[in-house]
Amino acid sequence: MRWNREKIGSEHPYRSALHNIFDVLLNVVIIVAIVAIIRTFIVSPYQVEGNSMIPSLEDKQYIIINKIGYIVGEPRRGDVVVFRPPSDSSKYYVKRIIGIPGDEIAIRNGKVFLVIENEEHELSEEYLDELNANRTFRAPVGSGDRAEDRYIVPEDNYFLLGDNRQGSLDSRSFRNEIGEPIPYVDREYIAGRVWFIALPITKSHALETPDYGVDVQE
Repeated sequence: MRWNREKIGSEHPYRSALHNIFDVLLNVVIIVAIVAIIRTFIVSPYQVEGNSMIPSLEDKQYIIINKIGYIVGEPRRGDVVVFRPPSDSSKYYVKRIIGIPGDEIAIRNGKVFLVIENEEHELSEEYLDELNANRTFRAPVGSGDRAEDRYIVPEDNYFLLGDNRQGSLDSRSFRNEIGEPIPYVDREYIAGRVWFIALPITKSHALETPDYGVDVQE
């Protein structure tokens, strides 16, 4: 009489193959889920398009934005952020927050002022280069028009400007379909704060939020 014996610990090749495939698929699903969570709630990469933020950011640079900071906290005056503009919510722009909810912003004679209890405080914008310092004009932004514009930022909205003040499509220029000004960006349209420049490596560095020297609660 002959006995068919199966070695202890041996496994059928078909079962072994299925086990390996399942293991690989499980790992792929876990990795995809982790990446999705990171990109949705923590950090996300973007590429800068255009020169509206020079010299702080340049065309084609790769940046990393911090999302979780705005989940647990609020955007601050001076933050550089990625957002969807009110004039075209299908696109993403990168600009600097100048006014937060409740702020009154005045633009006059090429300068930006924060109005607190009817007293104007000029913002110290050291990040502007010599071509843009004292050249923040009303729309159209390259007109050189030094007349005054004032903005009172509504609740849950923000007022943003590009650092390239004479070449930026920002809160001064946003318009709806019939040409009416829509200068403010809703909180929910802000994706996150620009954390650092990733590429090119030679220009990689973190972006710090400036101190405007204005003593006011945010």
